[in-house]
Amino acid sequence: MATPPFGPVRLLVLQPTPFCNLDCDYCYLPNRDDRSRLSLEILEAALERVLESPYVNGGFTLLWHAGEPLTVPIAFYDAATECIRQALARRGLPPETIVQSLQTNATVIDAAWCDCFIRNGIHVGVSMDGPAFLHDAHRRTRTGLGSHGATMRGIGWLQRRGIPFQVICVLTADALDHADTLFDFFSGHGINTVGFNMEETEGENAQSTLERPDGERRYKLFLERFWQRMAEQPGLLRLREFDGIASLACSDERLQNTDMNAPFMIVNVDARGNVSTFDPELLSVQTEEYGDFSFGNVLQHSLAELADTDKFQRVLAEISSGVERCRQSCAYFGLCGGGAGSNKYWEHGTFDCSVTQHCRYRIQLVADVVLDGMEKQLGLTAA
Repeated sequence: MATPPFGPVRLLVLQPTPFCNLDCDYCYLPNRDDRSRLSLEILEAALERVLESPYVNGGFTLLWHAGEPLTVPIAFYDAATECIRQALARRGLPPETIVQSLQTNATVIDAAWCDCFIRNGIHVGVSMDGPAFLHDAHRRTRTGLGSHGATMRGIGWLQRRGIPFQVICVLTADALDHADTLFDFFSGHGINTVGFNMEETEGENAQSTLERPDGERRYKLFLERFWQRMAEQPGLLRLREFDGIASLACSDERLQNTDMNAPFMIVNVDARGNVSTFDPELLSVQTEEYGDFSFGNVLQHSLAELADTDKFQRVLAEISSGVERCRQSCAYFGLCGGGAGSNKYWEHGTFDCSVTQHCRYRIQLVADVVLDGMEKQLGLTAA
């Protein structure tokens, strides 16, 4: 059984706080009312652990994620940017070695936040689910109010200030009958880069609405209609899932693994300094079998020390075995590299398995639609 290589680090995910001002009903994260904050001491330690490690080879993205990053004050990000600058300068590395990004619900974005993003070179991703009737069905405030209006105000500020952003839209069963509505909403509001995340069974979200018997059929019809609209009106919208499959289908490369199952391509640090790797969605969750998926803490341990722990070695062995199962049994392996361990664990109770509902939705059905659509465009099949 082949063991995936360690690194290189491509993504450092930092949790500025577990707290979120929304209470989305499909969220997988626990402790969303915990107002703990990442200290500058832990930030400095996290940067040092990554930069000193044998797993760094070139630049990487620092993603502020988990909880709502903008519930931490602007002053934190100004100080964090200075910490990053100093950490790189101590090692003689150029500032562009680390690119900052954050994922936000955009509800509090205003002129001051836009100034912060520009001043600190922070790239922005927005989590929103399309028109109000879809968005507000799941993305509500802690008092039960819809958040769509606030999110659109935040997006308006980004657009007026010329700050590029992309949207991640969570698809629940409710959304699958509304391909045209979603396409028209995004394109009509000048939102031209979108990714679809599936509602997943994981962590605090014990069951996905997509598990319904007709879920796959409806999702494929949804994707086919979305592809058709994009073909009819080219240039209005880019969809992450279509771009990813199309780029692989048109190249000679095939994935051997992904950053979700190769150790230390992603390093995840929570607000208390606990560290995990593999899929960021493994951080901060509790399980019967493993406890949590923290392998150590940046205040006490190097990344190389984490790799020597029994827990890490056990998880790595199971994930590697699961990837090998995918390699041997799945015709889509070259498009996904064995999938994300977190989805395997939440759906099957083990990393040592192959097909999940997540990979059916995220890879297999998307690939079927994209390849069929490309063949029709090339005249290889009947339209």
